[in-house]
Amino acid sequence: MLRSSSSSQASPSRPPAPPGRSRNRRRTAAVAALAVAASLTVPAAAGAAPVPRLAPGHPAPPAKQAVATGFGGAVSTVDPDASRTALKVLQRGGNAMDAAVASAATLGVTEPYVSAIGGGGYITYYNARTRRVHALDGREFAPGRMRQDSFVDPATGRPLPFDQAVTSGLGVGVPGTLAQWDLALRRFGTRDLATLLRPAIGVADRGFVVDQEFHDQTAVNEARFRDIVPTRELFLPGGKVPEVGSVFRNPDLAGTYRELARRGTGWFYGGGLGKEIVKTVARPPVDPKATRDVRPGLMERGDLDAYRAVQRKPTHVPYRGTDVYGMPPSSSGGSTVGEALNVLGNFRLDPRDPVTALHYYLEASKLAYADRGRYVGDADKVDVPLEELLSSGFARERACQIRPGQAAPAPVAPGSPDGRYEACVPPGTQTRALAFEGPQTTHLVVADKWGDVVSYTLSIEQFGGSGITVPGRGFLLNNELTDFSFQPPAPGRAPDPNLPGPHKRPRSSMAPTLVLQDGRPRLAVGTPGGSTIITTVLQILVNRIDLGMDLPTALAAPRATQRNTPQVFAEQAFIDRYGRDLAARGHRLELFPGPPLGVIGAATGLEFLRPGLVQAVAEPTRRGGGSALVVRPAR
Repeated sequence: MLRSSSSSQASPSRPPAPPGRSRNRRRTAAVAALAVAASLTVPAAAGAAPVPRLAPGHPAPPAKQAVATGFGGAVSTVDPDASRTALKVLQRGGNAMDAAVASAATLGVTEPYVSAIGGGGYITYYNARTRRVHALDGREFAPGRMRQDSFVDPATGRPLPFDQAVTSGLGVGVPGTLAQWDLALRRFGTRDLATLLRPAIGVADRGFVVDQEFHDQTAVNEARFRDIVPTRELFLPGGKVPEVGSVFRNPDLAGTYRELARRGTGWFYGGGLGKEIVKTVARPPVDPKATRDVRPGLMERGDLDAYRAVQRKPTHVPYRGTDVYGMPPSSSGGSTVGEALNVLGNFRLDPRDPVTALHYYLEASKLAYADRGRYVGDADKVDVPLEELLSSGFARERACQIRPGQAAPAPVAPGSPDGRYEACVPPGTQTRALAFEGPQTTHLVVADKWGDVVSYTLSIEQFGGSGITVPGRGFLLNNELTDFSFQPPAPGRAPDPNLPGPHKRPRSSMAPTLVLQDGRPRLAVGTPGGSTIITTVLQILVNRIDLGMDLPTALAAPRATQRNTPQVFAEQAFIDRYGRDLAARGHRLELFPGPPLGVIGAATGLEFLRPGLVQAVAEPTRRGGGSALVVRPAR
């Protein structure tokens, strides 16, 4: 079997500068409160997106289609404007990386609560000329002044309440998106950033028609947006949540993009815009009348200057005659998806017996999540035994703990990826609680006519990130540092690889994934969803590779997520179809609490059906559905 080789050299995005969760019950309660709030406003996956009432004099919003098949290149995103932007770049001779960056910039306009230059992300990329896979890490990192106990309230000695950390300068990481775009375009692009920002500038100037999803995301955030002056002025025009069918414009972001086009990314990392970001983080612009405690952050000018996007060696595991590539640490996506696939490789998954296949999927997820929590963090700062976590010997040792007819009680203990593997290992005693990660992210996939493929997940963490808008600049800042563990483990407990630290990247679950067969791309897939990203990507791969579904069916199928918790959280359709049979094997299924309530992920993917023929796939209904397009549709 031919396999693609991988780049292993770290490459900074700019010249060198001069001389890695345990959550308390209050944070869980805060998460539950967010889920309840979202459940009041965000439609479930079962219904199609409402048709907006059109604003007078404004063109109708582009139509969405979930599946497109054709030639010359393909794209799938959550948003029609972003997909059309990518398609135009491809039609005008740009490559997949050019199209991905242009599309992401447009998402910063139309999906500002999940995608912004105030955040970060991860890219996996297949270069058809070299037949190599690359991984580009644009994850935010912590300020140099951050310490292990930075999220511990000195007044109480306890971790800050989660909702207080979310809406704060303290949760803001040094953004990585622009450095990642710069690295990606210099290494693999054919267009400059100024050219690729033009479509997004046009959308920001003329505006877009507000749909139900944008309205609902704003409504969920309304209370905290009101307390932060520039956020209120931008996202609550006239003091109100934008109505469905109204036109939302963002001239501030258009101006920011124009300045970036003129000045380059140095304006962000070492110039005037960077100074404005630091000032905003240090003194969040809170309404003096507000009672919300919005804590200042620790970011300084030198932190922006020190930031680097990094090219890394992707993770790789063989699976059922394919080669699956993913994102290495600081993300846990590639290692955890890869470990779970290795475990599943020890079992026969029969499409005629989906319940047994799903039982194995849930149990493999449980084991992989236990190991993720114990061992995975920012590999630049902590020792991550990545090679052993992805070894076949470790997978066999973990697989021996799965019983065909009975689910293991969760949480299960992590394994020992030490290179000494037995046929079976008794369960251990140390477990780590599931960390909370905001599910509000976005994912896009692009393929070009040359066969290059981009799988790109980007985020600012929560819907609305930190809630803090840089005054006059039109974009929100992330709250990604809340992905760190908030408190060091108690004496005698296993070390935590995901504690905060200076210039450390918090662990992520983002899993932009590429699947090759005989050295050529077959699938690209990814999704938002916080810590459910890993299980969603894994389940789509199992659906497609093991259970024989085509990609549209694999992506639309009802989902469940097992993240080493006592419950299996699932969508209602999954419970209805498989709940009774899986309960008989000891699985405790409950409706996924969201937000959005009962909806897991919002995936995008593409598949090469034969040389040159690509099928792009988006969600048909989840989060209002997505947008799949191709350059030349097949007849």
